[in-house]
Amino acid sequence: MHRVRGSSRKESGPGIALLLFGCWLPSTGCDSPQDSGLRAETMRRLDREVTPILPPRAGDRYIDATREAGLDFSHRLLDGEMSNIVESLGSGAAVLDVDGDGWLDLYFVQSGWYEGVVEGARPERLPDNRLYRNRGDGTFEDVTAASGTGDTGFGLAAIAGDYDGDGHTDLYVCNMGANRLYRNRGDGTFEDVTERAGVGDPRLSVAAAFLDYDGDSLLDLYVANYLEFDPEYDYHYAPDGFPPPLAYEAQTDALFRNRGDGTFEDVSAASGIDSVAGRGMSVVAADIDGDGRVDIFVTNDASANFLWRNLGKGRFQEVAVESGVAYGENGDATAAMTADLGDYDCDGRFDLMVTDMSYGSLYRQAEPGWFMDQIGPSGVAPLSGQYVSWGGGFLDFDNDADLDLLIVNGDLHHVLGWEDLLLENTGEGRYVDSTNAGAYFGQKLMGRGGLTADIDNDGDLDLLITNLMDRPVLLRNDAPGDNAWFTLALSDRGTNRAALGTQVKITHAGRVQVATVRCPSLYLCSGDPRLHFGLGRSERIDRLEVVWPDGERQVLTDLPVNQLLTLARERT
Repeated sequence: MHRVRGSSRKESGPGIALLLFGCWLPSTGCDSPQDSGLRAETMRRLDREVTPILPPRAGDRYIDATREAGLDFSHRLLDGEMSNIVESLGSGAAVLDVDGDGWLDLYFVQSGWYEGVVEGARPERLPDNRLYRNRGDGTFEDVTAASGTGDTGFGLAAIAGDYDGDGHTDLYVCNMGANRLYRNRGDGTFEDVTERAGVGDPRLSVAAAFLDYDGDSLLDLYVANYLEFDPEYDYHYAPDGFPPPLAYEAQTDALFRNRGDGTFEDVSAASGIDSVAGRGMSVVAADIDGDGRVDIFVTNDASANFLWRNLGKGRFQEVAVESGVAYGENGDATAAMTADLGDYDCDGRFDLMVTDMSYGSLYRQAEPGWFMDQIGPSGVAPLSGQYVSWGGGFLDFDNDADLDLLIVNGDLHHVLGWEDLLLENTGEGRYVDSTNAGAYFGQKLMGRGGLTADIDNDGDLDLLITNLMDRPVLLRNDAPGDNAWFTLALSDRGTNRAALGTQVKITHAGRVQVATVRCPSLYLCSGDPRLHFGLGRSERIDRLEVVWPDGERQVLTDLPVNQLLTLARERT
């Protein structure tokens, strides 16, 4: 083992860090005029020294549209180097319709300032989170200042959801330190209601999800916390650069119950959620086993995953081991990152995909509540095993009626980029590397978060990828629209306006697809809340069956394809 103090590490390498990464290195004392000038210049350099956009090739499905969209955000680390495990986590993004115009806007989280995490003195000027409004013409407008969402804390993740049921999508930001809850006023501005709501949670939060766990139509909040970071502890294997997660104590997660008056009650103890500590990285909140109650799956770094089975009456039981989702295929607690839910083999049961620093896991739900890891038989293992994988999830990028995979990769300890993966479902429960994904998939960036969303409302899924110490990447799906599609947006009566917990089944050309409405949280990110279905060559949807959260069933038949349908229950 090797111990390196922060001061000696700083003294040995600032020139190299500046040369390689063009990053802003704060001084450790009072700035001279020369120091201030240098800091301003390096900040300008950082803003423009990002990985260039590769020109598209003939036949590319995804086109890097970041620059033409006007997205000038760039992730930065204020001390210029990835010097501890907190800085290595990266930062994410969320898609949400801020103004209710039907177009998804973009929110990016920045790694700002936190004492003990960022080396050097606190700078006078701090980078902030950024909100970009979708103009509906392929471009975005930076509305951060007007919106009031420019948090300058050390941010990690963001999720979106209408927690107060007023029809306007709110925003929850996970930080190192107190989190932030921004209430959408409905006029393009947000109000920081964290203190009043009581959901600040001052620990190191990496993920969260809105859910209605008790069936009262009020959206509650689950927060996944990571570890007790100690800046003074620096024993580690020298080539790793900094101590691993097991060097720090795990933190317990939190569950906040929505009282319906704008405030939340911490029910972590009463529900059983805080009975065991993990190193939470991602949260899936959905009725996983089909018993009508919302369960919670949490991926943990270097610890066994959690599957919280909802027992009803406000109580949860941790059942990951007996359900087969606690460990990886080899029976070890992997560095699990993202988690996503989907029926990849089209058998009518929800499966789970997990990324990690080895092969990942593809948990197929063989029976209700019992899973088998198919990462090897699926063909994903040999494709992902050479990388450390972070973000990503299920999607149907070619609209052929089965779920493909996005996997975002990046080095764990060093600023070393790797290619991301777009894997195509062959329709037989196996995955292959997509041959025409796009020029971007040959670039090597420090990938962290990844989400899917139909940004331009054209019926195919676009991608948004966040990268450590680099620009985000907006990949527009420009492939010819040979296959049909269907997008469903639901609005419920009561305070669960987003209809979280609704179960949907569609039948077309003899095929059946299932989905559930949930907070679409992934590693560091929050995706498109609408349900997207690829339909292949189907010309009509024979049957659409919707089971609302209270059990009411609604059936529509003989629907046209290639449409975005908004389905709302009348408000009482």
